[in-house]
Order: sequence, then C-alpha cells, then structure tokens
Amino acid sequence: MSASAMAQESTDPIKLTLHDWTGQLITTEIMGEVLKKAGYSIEYVQADYLAQFAGLESGDLHVAMEMWETTGREAMDAATATGKVENFGPTGMKAKEEWWYPSYMLEKCPGLPNWEALKDEACAEAFSTAETAPKGRYLGGPVTWGGFDDERVEALDLPFEVIHAGTDAALFAELESAYQRKAPIMLWIYAPHWAPAKYDGAWIEFPEYSSECYNDASAGINPDAAYDCGKPFGEIWKVGWAGVKDKWPGAYDAIKAFTIDNDEMGKMITEVDLDGKTVSAVVGEWMTANEARWSEWIKK
Repeated sequence: MSASAMAQESTDPIKLTLHDWTGQLITTEIMGEVLKKAGYSIEYVQADYLAQFAGLESGDLHVAMEMWETTGREAMDAATATGKVENFGPTGMKAKEEWWYPSYMLEKCPGLPNWEALKDEACAEAFSTAETAPKGRYLGGPVTWGGFDDERVEALDLPFEVIHAGTDAALFAELESAYQRKAPIMLWIYAPHWAPAKYDGAWIEFPEYSSECYNDASAGINPDAAYDCGKPFGEIWKVGWAGVKDKWPGAYDAIKAFTIDNDEMGKMITEVDLDGKTVSAVVGEWMTANEARWSEWIKK
C-alpha cells in the first residue's frame, strides 16, 4: 500500500476478536499479521463468540474472522440488520458441526447414523455414563458456542442429557480418552478440524435444517417445538463493524480478500493441537510460505 493511501487512513488500532478455539486464533492472527505488514496498528481482544456483536455494532470492536453458518447465523443476521455490522464475505472454509460418534459404537446402536436410532432406550443407554444413566450422554461444546443442543434434545424427545464441555481442549481430550478405551461417547465435532480425519466415526443425520425449523414451532416434525432438526452446514463468514470501510479502506479490502480453505486450516490446527507448535509459530510459517498470496490482499 502506498504511503499516500496510508496517510488518509486512521492510525487507531484495528481490534480483531479472539475466541476459544484454535482455528479461529489462527485465522485472526494471519489477518492481523497481514494488516501489520500493510502498516496498520492491530489489537487482539478476547471476546465471547455471540456476545461480541454488541461491540461490533458500537464500533468498540472491529473485525471477527469466523462466524460459522452452523451456529452464528442468527446472531450475525440480527447484527447486520441494524446496519452497524457488515458481512465481509466468506473465509473460503466450509463449516460442519454436528453430533458425532466413533464407529465402534455401531455394534451397540446399529441404526446409526439415523437420528431415530437414538430414541431406542438400549441405544441411549449404550451412550450413558454413571451421571446420566439410563439416558445417553451428549457432550456439547462450551455454552458460549450456542448450537441449540438442549433445545434439539427436547424438541426431538431424545432420551439424552446434554453436558457441556468447559473448553475446546476439554472436548477433544475427552474424545481422545474415550477413543483409546473404546468407551461410549457422543459429542460435538466440527470441521475444519483434525478430529474427523484422525478418528473413524460419523455424524448423526438429523432432519435437515431449515430456518423455519429454528424460528417456527409449527414447522418440522414436532408441531410444538422449534429446533427439531439438525444444525445448518455452510460458510464460515468474516464480519465486522460497518465503519471499517470508511476508517480503514485498505484494511477493509484486505479483509474481504482474505481466503483460506479447509485443508490448509486443518493442517495448521493439527500443528498446534497435536504437534505442540504455538499459534504464532504456525502463522509465521504460513506468512513466509504465502507471501505472494497475502501481498495481493494488501496491494492497493
């Protein structure tokens, strides 16, 4: 970016939000490092995934690099409807988040992956633990992630109890432990991530998502309850304060240009979570290897 172009832009720091899963920390730091290369001042701010929209609407926060179609669509739509938040476009990654089980559980619940198999008492009990028996145990993500799992269990009348993991790391530590022991486990797995590649298993096939299913109790198979369907699949979006384009137009163009795919992200998450590298080290390696690519994002 030319010095004259930079001179017309604000020198205030651009505040990018950080959440509680590895992939989001990686995408955010890549974007931050690219913007630093263009001469911008960057600040990383820890923020709640859904509650961050108050800050994005007010302009106290500026950029959120990952809003998942699977869990963040409603909050994102409500924020963009105010005119104070803008969707900066897709990240290039495709999101899938759903109930997942290891393949060794099939012998105990042969009707899987059909969700109706979970209604069978013997199947539910096969997924139970001492704290939930005779109900099955579903290990959800941290409550801040949303996802409507408690509502789904109730709407579909599933004999399961939802237990929320405290952190992203705890979720996958429990999967690792259960898988090694061939112990029963049903949990929230998302992609892009290393887990669905490392472990043999499958996602539950719930009734297909529709916005009506989430917003209209009369839609779907339970006429008295919303959320009687699976989670949506789709894009992972970049969003931010609508004032970014006027205050930092060059940064705005770079954020919109940012793109990365599931395979690239999966490899980087693996390097951090399984190989023990730091996020900063992995981002640094990516920056070196992809200079020609990110240079295009800031070339104005």
